[in-house]
Amino acid sequence: MSPPLILIAEAQQEARHEVRQSLEESGFRALPAASANDIWNAMDSMPVGAVVLDAALRGPDGMDLCRDVRERSDVPIILVGANSSEVDRVVGLELGADDYLAKPYSTRELAARLRAVLRRGRSERALGARRPAEARFDGWVVDSSRREVTDPDGGAVELTAAEFSLLLVLLDHPQVVIARSRLMELAGVRDTPSSDRSVDVLISRLRRKLGHGGRPAPIVTVRGGGYMFGAVVDRR
Repeated sequence: MSPPLILIAEAQQEARHEVRQSLEESGFRALPAASANDIWNAMDSMPVGAVVLDAALRGPDGMDLCRDVRERSDVPIILVGANSSEVDRVVGLELGADDYLAKPYSTRELAARLRAVLRRGRSERALGARRPAEARFDGWVVDSSRREVTDPDGGAVELTAAEFSLLLVLLDHPQVVIARSRLMELAGVRDTPSSDRSVDVLISRLRRKLGHGGRPAPIVTVRGGGYMFGAVVDRR
């Protein structure tokens, strides 16, 4: 089996070259991309394992490419940027990134982050093989083996890798309060300082996507405790 292909969408040519060389030395295949068109051409023509996306690289309309990549694919995205404040990380996650890495960064750390997001996807597939294929709640159907989510009207709902991992954890522990740190650990989301709102952003995204027909998603915030999936889950 060939190593995963990592798309390096970096604004600076020198950085593209350095990151590519480092990732290939770490056992990945790497392909540089200097523009939005390069990204779309690569994603349309070959199986991309993950995208390292420079926040400074903009699309033709000047908008964030992270959002556009996420709308087209659930491929893992590691967003890299010159700023590293909590606000920047939260905005990156809101746009659909699975992780955020501040510049300048160590290529060894980048390789470790890539292995983590790729491992998360493999873990989901392995868990899907062991647990009952379907989970149902409030008319929703979640197929863990196919990574498919269907709303009560039969419509498909797209989730990112991080969102899907989090949903599976919640479905495995219905009506149980799970602390934020434990939730991130179980979902395979990287450990972050307590000031990082990563899990809160992912929960917010899930709530938006699992709300239907004026009915809110059954994800309850327990003050001082964490989160709880409030619906009854039926396994099949």
